[in-house]
Amino acid sequence: MMKKVLILEDELNIRSFVVINLKRAGYEVLEAGTGQEALDCLQRYPDIGVAILDIMLPDMDGFEVCRRIRATNKQMGVIMLTARTQEMDKVTGLMTGADDYVTKPFSPAELTARIDALFRRMGGENTVSSEILTHGPFVMNTRNHTLEKNGIRIRLTQVEYAIVKLFMQNPGKALSREDILSAVWGREYDEEKIVDVNIRRLRIKIEDDTNNPSYITTVWGFGYKWGT
Repeated sequence: MMKKVLILEDELNIRSFVVINLKRAGYEVLEAGTGQEALDCLQRYPDIGVAILDIMLPDMDGFEVCRRIRATNKQMGVIMLTARTQEMDKVTGLMTGADDYVTKPFSPAELTARIDALFRRMGGENTVSSEILTHGPFVMNTRNHTLEKNGIRIRLTQVEYAIVKLFMQNPGKALSREDILSAVWGREYDEEKIVDVNIRRLRIKIEDDTNNPSYITTVWGFGYKWGT
């Protein structure tokens, strides 16, 4: 069965270019030119695996579309397309729930690689063994991709889940930003800010006090570790 990808882009020439290349890469592609069209499409096709969202749109911005997707769907992969290299766009996109971003102009190979990586992550490990990881109030089931804190399910995106899993498999070990980037996003990534923004987002979900984190702690000048 072909994997479904939604491309939300109001500039037809860019959209057509993306569609051709994604079809060539073996994906089934759905198109939208406005935020509302994208949301309608997502409702009609709940099996869309990855949504690629442009930020600048005629009706609502891509951040708003991302927020609405995340309100009901934590599992879908979301990639933001930004024409600007401004840091704020990247940070805002990640804080609204995007997994990744690609800056225009981009090569088809780069975009395809990012989508492939998200689908791989969503497929999880190709092992049938189920592993239960526990630490303090947390219980992670790696077969079901679930995390509970004090018996209550915490809804995580694929990226957030991958980060927590990495931490729980390495309790007390200081992990550099490069370690986390390589393990979660892949070796070809060199954008460390994406790690910090996702950690910030994760702390909001799992910490008792985000100003004084006790689970994901900062190792100054290096990275982060699970536990104090």
